[in-house]
Amino acid sequence: MKQSKFSTFYALVFVFFSWVILYFWLDSNIIASPLLVAVTFSKILVPELLPNLLFSIFRILSAVIISLVLGVSIGVLTGLYTRIDKYLAPLIYLLYPIPKIAFLPVFMLLFGLGNLSKVIILIAIIIFQIIVTTRDGVRNIDSKYFASARSLGMGSKDIYFQLVLPAILPGILTALRITVGTSIAVLFFAENFAVHYGIGYYIMNSWSMVNYPKMYCGIIAVSLLGYFLFKVIDFLEIKFCSWQKVN
Repeated sequence: MKQSKFSTFYALVFVFFSWVILYFWLDSNIIASPLLVAVTFSKILVPELLPNLLFSIFRILSAVIISLVLGVSIGVLTGLYTRIDKYLAPLIYLLYPIPKIAFLPVFMLLFGLGNLSKVIILIAIIIFQIIVTTRDGVRNIDSKYFASARSLGMGSKDIYFQLVLPAILPGILTALRITVGTSIAVLFFAENFAVHYGIGYYIMNSWSMVNYPKMYCGIIAVSLLGYFLFKVIDFLEIKFCSWQKVN
């Protein structure tokens, strides 16, 4: 944990000094003063940034929870039962590589311009990674463990919750790490359409108003949002995957 805190401090120092160097080197209004941005951030954090962040967090967490429930369920079924995988795998392989952001206009027409279409586009991004990771994780469980579980009198429910889920959980959390960054990037784009709250909307609105200090405050807020989500995943890994070494 001490090493993690030091690494975070080191990263902050590196970003700050890089910013300072660019500010004095380029001497442009586009690169706002770090000091001015820090002061502005402290002033607008509660009245402006926090409401927009909460909307973005709500959209991401809603998508993650729904994706986990559906993705893990489908992944376990396809991993355990070859017949189900035979029919679902071609569909997954066909849809997985498609850039999901291309469906945003379709989702907005089908599900409206509000939160629902934004959440669905995030689900479309996250769920396929969860399904594939879960299925492969289940397949990698040695068959002798299933035989041992059945010999101990464990039923299907006990096998799922005491054998399968603990075995695939590290892979699922890794998949979440991969998809979180992509989800934030897509949400940033999606929040520029027909919404008035969200950190993506706030950044682009500040840019269009030529208010560069507030724009950088929004960018910092996005970075903090990503950092918070990654730390939550780290906490879950420490809590539920204690047999693994977590740096």
